[in-house]
Amino acid sequence: MAITKPYRIESITEIHRLMGLPKPHHPLIGMIDLKGLKDLAANPAIQAVVFDLYVVSMKRGCDKLFYGQQKYDFDEGLMAFLAPGQILRGEENGVPHQLEGWMLFIHPDFLWNTSLSRKIKQYDYFGYAAHEALFLSDKEETIINGIIETIKNEYQANIDKFSQDVIVAHLEVLFTYAQRFYERQFITRKITNSKLLERVDDMLTDYFNDDDLISKGLPTVQQIAETLNVSTKYLSSLLKQLTGQTTQQLIHEKLIDKAKEKLSTTELSVSEIAYGLGFEHSQSFNKLFKAKTNQSPLEFRASFN
Repeated sequence: MAITKPYRIESITEIHRLMGLPKPHHPLIGMIDLKGLKDLAANPAIQAVVFDLYVVSMKRGCDKLFYGQQKYDFDEGLMAFLAPGQILRGEENGVPHQLEGWMLFIHPDFLWNTSLSRKIKQYDYFGYAAHEALFLSDKEETIINGIIETIKNEYQANIDKFSQDVIVAHLEVLFTYAQRFYERQFITRKITNSKLLERVDDMLTDYFNDDDLISKGLPTVQQIAETLNVSTKYLSSLLKQLTGQTTQQLIHEKLIDKAKEKLSTTELSVSEIAYGLGFEHSQSFNKLFKAKTNQSPLEFRASFN
């Protein structure tokens, strides 16, 4: 089966045109009702879309939407976030009739010269995969919908010199709440998340116990995330919440533990240990070891002995 090239949507005006809607109230920010996606999904030329926009969505009762290669599968409301350049596609049977919710589109130009233009890149959830979407309680959903309604009322009103500042302020509130609710989700899904943490720990232990590190090199965040079938940003956010450390920091912690073991129980030289742990240059190993322990490898070995 031939893979259809995603249809690129560059503007909110184009979204309205494709869905047969009137011209948008504002050219750079707007919201649509997801019930209208049925018409878009019926277009045989559009099996997948890539947006040059930031997209925030609230969906309920959807089981046929894909984000990247991952499938949404849920009955209750959830939020998802797409950064420009990410793909959304549907199944062959199209969008279900019971789909409810909304999608908010923000053109990057709307954020130009605002504090949010820089800050939005700090919200890691714009890089999460579909199965890492945010499940909301009824109370949380009410809060989010209230903010969205305010944003909608503002951009649909007569635009004046305060409009952009007001909308950007509410967007920041929206994203801050999303950050809070994600951290709540990390905590409330403790059993699942703890199992994932155990898997990371086991993977790193097995990795550094392997005698073939010379050819394998050091493990990467990307490798670990792919093995666990999660996005790199979601994994680091989750581990930060559970342990106070990112994935990269946990990799370094395991590496330093293994290095200490070799320094204290073998007579291998520092260069041999560094090479055996996957470092091409011992200087890089020495620098990392000292940054993590405030001692050089030789100083650690001397103090241990």
